[in-house]
Amino acid sequence: MHKGGLAGLRTALTLLLALAAAHLCVWLDTPIPWMLGPLLVTALASMAGGPTHSSNLLRNTGQWVIGTALGLYFTPQVSALILAQWWAIVLAVLWALALGALFGLWLQRRHRAELAHLPSRALLATTYFSGSIGGASEMTLLSERYGARTDLVAAAHSMRLVMVVLAVPFGMQWAQHQWGLTVDASLLPGPRLAQWPGLFWLGLVSAAGGWVMVKMGRTNPWFMGSLLASMALTLAGQEWSAVPNELTNAAQLVIGVSLGIRFRRDFVTTAPRWLASVAWGSTLMMAVSVLFGAALAWGTGLHPATMILGTAPGGITEMAITAKVLQLGVPVVTAFQVCRLVAVLLIVGPLFGWMAKAEKAA
Repeated sequence: MHKGGLAGLRTALTLLLALAAAHLCVWLDTPIPWMLGPLLVTALASMAGGPTHSSNLLRNTGQWVIGTALGLYFTPQVSALILAQWWAIVLAVLWALALGALFGLWLQRRHRAELAHLPSRALLATTYFSGSIGGASEMTLLSERYGARTDLVAAAHSMRLVMVVLAVPFGMQWAQHQWGLTVDASLLPGPRLAQWPGLFWLGLVSAAGGWVMVKMGRTNPWFMGSLLASMALTLAGQEWSAVPNELTNAAQLVIGVSLGIRFRRDFVTTAPRWLASVAWGSTLMMAVSVLFGAALAWGTGLHPATMILGTAPGGITEMAITAKVLQLGVPVVTAFQVCRLVAVLLIVGPLFGWMAKAEKAA
């Protein structure tokens, strides 16, 4: 069998395994079952040496669907609410930058001896970009420019992301069962029903948004482009159609698979002490972020669950999916996570340059 056919077979088998895991999680009533089930089973199979495979085309399609669905929440009323909380978004961005920098400095101090073979600038780059709360691929690429050990950076972000994706949804679900958490109904999406041909036109416009982002070379183009296009339509009062649950479930499944395949067999043997430090530090970051989110909720008057998700040190797609499935203020969570992502991508590079000069001067 030729290479393309073998990859297609591996992708199909991985999707079947992921589908079975998703149905099991639905039966077990776990939070976000269509993403968590595929993520866990794919990660376990990959670390066991199984021939798992993820299609970039399917992953991009999944991000396109999720971005489109999330954009439908940005009604004019919701957008006005978010703009009124600009100061809280700025605080959340500063918090993420400071938390990531402190985590990186802690990693540097803790692992300086075992990474002594690295030049001082490469050591700082390895620990700094491992701690930064940004996308795994973006932080790994940035760290490579400064001579970092990219395997450690990628491993750190994979570990943190999966820990957050596992812990936060279960924590939110537990809180819902304990206290019956609900948020303002005005934060629900504009169009509630899927209808034709509105769904076709919505898909066409959001796909065009993703294509434009690809041509511009932007980060997460299919997610960000479809999100912005769908947001623009909703803000303009165009409520063509909702996105069917079946489509968003399928999108969550392929996104879960794309996260799970990061954990290959060699992952568990990659500097075990480093991974243990990342796990411990990620747990602490989640704990203090919960406190920070609760404080922002008190200051803004918004729901604590929404603020905790908005400031959680996870990925934008995963946190927004959690908010959508559990109905915990999707537009606010998305706005906070998007602003943090953009700010981190713009600022972490210059901030690293300043820290490197300060360390050299010292």
